[in-house]
Amino acid sequence: MTQLLFFGNLGTGEIIIIALVVLLLFGGKKIPELMHGVGKGVRSFKSGMNEIEKEINAEVDTKEVEKKEEK
Repeated sequence: MTQLLFFGNLGTGEIIIIALVVLLLFGGKKIPELMHGVGKGVRSFKSGMNEIEKEINAEVDTKEVEKKEEK
């Protein structure tokens, strides 16, 4: 919980300093590549979550059909 509060207290000055440090470390050409990779990772994660949700729903639906057939 204290970690979340720490990140919530970042001001504009701190964010600018962090952005400058990232720019110095990675350079202007690498940042778009990094963001592209992050975007792919987020998309992949969401896709995986949707697949898991579909599998769970399919399993629930199959069990409901089996219960109806038994009656």
